[in-house]
Amino acid sequence: MQILEQVQDLPKAGNIKAQWVSLWTGPAVGAVLLVALLAFPGFWPPLSPTLSAEQVAAFYAENTAWIRFSQVTFNLCGIMILPFFMVIVVQMKRMKTQSHVFAYCYLTAVVSGATIFALSNIFFLVAAFRPGRNPELVMVLNDFAWIVFIAPVGMVVTQFVLLAVAVYFDDGPDPVFPRWVGHYSLATGIAMIPAAGAAVFDSGPLAWDGLLSFWLRNGAFAAFVIVMFFVLRRAVLRQAREEEVIR
Repeated sequence: MQILEQVQDLPKAGNIKAQWVSLWTGPAVGAVLLVALLAFPGFWPPLSPTLSAEQVAAFYAENTAWIRFSQVTFNLCGIMILPFFMVIVVQMKRMKTQSHVFAYCYLTAVVSGATIFALSNIFFLVAAFRPGRNPELVMVLNDFAWIVFIAPVGMVVTQFVLLAVAVYFDDGPDPVFPRWVGHYSLATGIAMIPAAGAAVFDSGPLAWDGLLSFWLRNGAFAAFVIVMFFVLRRAVLRQAREEEVIR
């Protein structure tokens, strides 16, 4: 009987350990992505949509090595942030809702966003692959890269809204996440919406280099990841204590 109880406890223990490993990939991968972010000269400041074809081509010709380094790093390591978000999915499934539909929809939205991000990396890399090609073609690839990177926010907004709704539905006496997480997630989703204008405007705050489309969007996303690291850490610790008591 004792052996049987120990075997039954293994999945729970494994679940907690897997969540810890996945949670701590967040800071580790975040540090690598920060290096790639700082290495890409097109972010400091963001490359303007109003540049001529010759100016864009010159940028890629002069910074080919750094662009390749940063985008290959993003391409290799960007997807590794997914385990962090999967901890959110696991915790959402612990919520006292009628089903796990919010968690599964959240998972789909996260994967869709990661796919779009990977596509933008490829466009940047293709633009830098032959920096000596026709400047008009380099500009088209650059436009593709920036618009794909900034403008498709539908799945990102949905991701934050789904988490907020799940938190609001988890109205039991001991919710997984505090209610303010729902408010914060909803506010972050709203902060993402203006970035959709990057596919329309070539100047001003809604352009891909603008205050709302670039700085607010990316800053709000980074801040959310940092805040959720501590929220998830608390949630996993509490889950571990609860399962220890039950055992």
